[in-house]
Parts: sequence; C-alpha cells; structure tokens
Amino acid sequence: MSAKILAVDTATENCSVALIVDGKVYSRRAVAPREHTIKILPFVDEVLKEAGVRLQDLDALAFGQGPGSFTGVRIGIGIAQGLAFGADLPMVGISTLEAMAQAGYRLHGATQVAASIDARMGEVYFGMYQRNQDGTWTYEVAETVSAPEALSTYLPEQSGEWLTVGTGWDAYTETLATLPLECKASDVLYPDAEDMALLAQQKFEQGLALPAEESSPVYVRDTVTWKKLPGRE
Repeated sequence: MSAKILAVDTATENCSVALIVDGKVYSRRAVAPREHTIKILPFVDEVLKEAGVRLQDLDALAFGQGPGSFTGVRIGIGIAQGLAFGADLPMVGISTLEAMAQAGYRLHGATQVAASIDARMGEVYFGMYQRNQDGTWTYEVAETVSAPEALSTYLPEQSGEWLTVGTGWDAYTETLATLPLECKASDVLYPDAEDMALLAQQKFEQGLALPAEESSPVYVRDTVTWKKLPGRE
C-alpha cells in the first residue's frame, strides 16, 4: 500500500496543499502571493476532513523545499515542520522545479521538461529533467540560478523536444527564445502540492524521508545582494 502523504507548498505565488490516501488525491490551491499564511492551514484542515483522516494517521509530510521566494520557502518549511513535530511525522523535501516537471508529465505526458522560475534580480532558477521508466526523474541540468542569457552554457547536447514549465519562460520570453533548445510551451506556471505528494511517495519508499529537525530548505541562491552597514564588513 502506498504511503499516505500530506504535501504543503508556499514557495511561489501559488499556495497549495495535497493529501494522497489510498491512491486518491485531495487538494486545495490558490494563487495568492500575500495570503500564504492565511490560507495554508485551513487548506490542510479541509483536505484532512475531506479524506476522513487525522494528521497522526499519515506516513510522512512533504514540503516544497525551493527554490522560490525566500519568504515563501521559509513559510512552507516552518509550517511543515510544525505539523510534522506535532504529529511525530518524518518529512520529505521536494524540489519546486522537479514538482513542475512532474506536473508536465501528469498534465501533458511530457518526459523531457525544462523548468524555470523567475528568481527576480534579472535571474531565473533553472533545471532540466528526464523521466525514467520507473517514474522517477533524472537531472539533465541540475538546479541552478543564472542570468537567462547565460543558460546556454548549461544545456545538454542531446536533441529532442522539451516542455517548458514555470514563470521564468514568460518573464524572459525574448531572451530564452534564443536558447538552442527545441521547446514546447505549457500552461504549467507554478509548482503544486499534488505533484509534490506524488514525488514524495516515491522518495518515502526509497527511504529518503528525514526527521523534522533535519529537514531544510534549498535556496540555490546562497546569498542575496545587499549592502552591509559601515563597519560591519
């Protein structure tokens, strides 16, 4: 029997929750960038009630580990850790970029997906994924943050069509259109907890869940451009 997983994600403008129990998905989502803290816990309560289960009945709690908005990623992991500690559940961190690759497969059947999130400051978070026969994903280009015009240095040599997902493609349309890549546009703009829950089931079965206290975000961009106060260099 597949693991019962609750997934929460607030890493981008999309706020989403999904619960998988006995193969059935219960989900809530809203594009509400300034209301994540208001919506996320009610969404959790709603899916648990709809499924008729308690948090303590689950096997693990998944969360969007990033990359994405710094504030959004922190909100998501903070809420996820609070829920996991309270119910004594292990946690599974899921890449927002990989989650969008999974959405590309779920919605469009794509097995090669190029994911890009607008990272602001003239950059994008970027990754390229190949779906394996067992349903897992392999990085063709590992998660990176880059100026859009520099992405050509990361591209794999193999040909083929790549489904594009994420807000980065719309934010830098003209620049990314020059990449030496055969692309097919999609309607997938944001990561979603439903795809995170599906990926988390795989990772849980692979033994990749961690205790709540050991779970951490993945920002990709390690530092933010900022000015130190005089005398504090």
